[in-house]
Amino acid sequence: MLALLICGNCHYANAKMRYGVITDYHCAGYTDEGSNEVKGVVLHHTAEPTIAQSINVLTNKKKNVGCHVLIDTDGTRYIMCEPTTIAYHAGYSRLGNRDRCNEFTIGIEFQGNTLEQPLTDHQIESAIEYLLPLIKQYNIPIGNIVTHEMVRTNYMKAYPKKKCWEKVDITQQEYKRFMKALRKRLPKAHKR
Repeated sequence: MLALLICGNCHYANAKMRYGVITDYHCAGYTDEGSNEVKGVVLHHTAEPTIAQSINVLTNKKKNVGCHVLIDTDGTRYIMCEPTTIAYHAGYSRLGNRDRCNEFTIGIEFQGNTLEQPLTDHQIESAIEYLLPLIKQYNIPIGNIVTHEMVRTNYMKAYPKKKCWEKVDITQQEYKRFMKALRKRLPKAHKR
């Protein structure tokens, strides 16, 4: 299928894609102040039972949360904001020696709850289709593709007296499954 022309400088414009892309929704949790440096990716699951409920949470101004892309079980991608937008998806977080992951990572939300159901093959393939051009464009190291739980745990280790919301996110089993599929599709130069 041919992608719809989404946003002016979006990396999908007129690209050939297997999965549908919807741009009708925009996350409520983002800022126009500054630009996302795009040095990594944080994977999440919505823990909501339906895509409609996930969209409602992500577009609700009172909740003020966000992500860059929401991926439904059939692989449909809901582009919630541009990769260079700072979206509020990671909260208290640390990747490597750097805090505030919202400022330098892309947030991907998978519809569903991986504690109850694994990611679908369509979700994995759609996320890879989304990420491959970004990994190349921004030279994202494979080690900077992590889960929300990983960056929150790193933050709590660095700041043991700070309180963080306890939230179970994408399971390590599903993370490993996703990363195995991604590694198979990465160009040799990015498998480091």
